[in-house]
Amino acid sequence: QVQLVESGGGLVQAGGSLRLSCAASGRTFSRSAMGWFRQAPGKEREFVTAINLSGGITYYADSVKGRFTISRDNAKNTVYHQMNSLKFEDTAVYYCAATYGIGWTTVSVSDYAYWGQGTQVTVSS
Repeated sequence: QVQLVESGGGLVQAGGSLRLSCAASGRTFSRSAMGWFRQAPGKEREFVTAINLSGGITYYADSVKGRFTISRDNAKNTVYHQMNSLKFEDTAVYYCAATYGIGWTTVSVSDYAYWGQGTQVTVSS
């Protein structure tokens, strides 16, 4: 079992930066690929970033490439989500997610067994 708690969301002007953190409890964190998803009002949850279990491989949605960076610290059971050059369309609730038994990066919602409660990111234009 893995419990995930996100933090770091808030209100920022377009062009600004935010750093989200996701603290995980449970022994399987270092054996789980992690990801970040987001959901805007009236839209489906969409993949944003993913990182494999060692942290050596990352994957990004085209819409955030070059602006967002995912990283992890397995010693601290924490995954980070640095967001730079934020745009109005990045406004959404951001969710941290953990796979179970999957070590590689994956974009599929169904591959993630554990989810955080979400943190709101609002970008003003």
